[in-house]
Amino acid sequence: MNKPLFPEVTVNGQVISAADIAAEAQNHAAPKGKPGLAWRKAAKALVVRHLLLEEAARQLIAAEPEDLGRQRFETPDEANIRALMEAGIDPAQPQEAEARKIYEAKPDRFRAPSLYEAAHILLAAAPDDVPAREKAREQSRAIAATLVKQPQQFAAIAASESACSSRENGGRLGQLTAGDTVPEFEAALDQMREGEITGLPVETRYGFHIIRLDARARGAVLPFEAVQERIKVALERKAWAKAAATFVAGLVSKASITGLDMNA
Repeated sequence: MNKPLFPEVTVNGQVISAADIAAEAQNHAAPKGKPGLAWRKAAKALVVRHLLLEEAARQLIAAEPEDLGRQRFETPDEANIRALMEAGIDPAQPQEAEARKIYEAKPDRFRAPSLYEAAHILLAAAPDDVPAREKAREQSRAIAATLVKQPQQFAAIAASESACSSRENGGRLGQLTAGDTVPEFEAALDQMREGEITGLPVETRYGFHIIRLDARARGAVLPFEAVQERIKVALERKAWAKAAATFVAGLVSKASITGLDMNA
């Protein structure tokens, strides 16, 4: 008889089915060729969920599902887990001194948005159109290679090849700041030198971009008072996550779990 690929998992005598673990595994990333990692992540998630619901039932918690917006409501299980965590977790509130210490350690992290003057050439392709995507990738690479040798051709190539309306202006996009473009485009701008043209195309959901950074005005460091609330929120989230992990670890330590090492 063949040994099953993954052992049966039980929590306090309750079996977590292989089918449920396999379904949950779709939500957990793992390196290619290592399905066991996704399986373990999924199994751990379901074990924790089971323990939280078990504890909520023990405490006779029956919360009303909340409206999450966009026509989505919590399930009864989600509502009970939320109520349990709210009742069982009381993280320490961050103090101004702690927030100031974080700010003063590296104030350069807290800047106003930078401004960029940039131009691009877009080879457009829908994300789900594989043939068009590959064609755009190859065309953009060829254009990038040409511009390495002939950067003065940027405007002319933009006018003839770019799928963006900016082609009418030599590819120039005008002044950009945070949020004006997609994250991949912004990340590229942040790493470029003034006057530089990307040697390799930048891929986004719109296709492939060859970008030229014409100028950058780096944002000024913001005063502590302007970012104090942002730091406080980050500290609150960190404290909540730490307290939640401690709460869950307490449930795990008291549980009888087979088929899975929760500490691995």
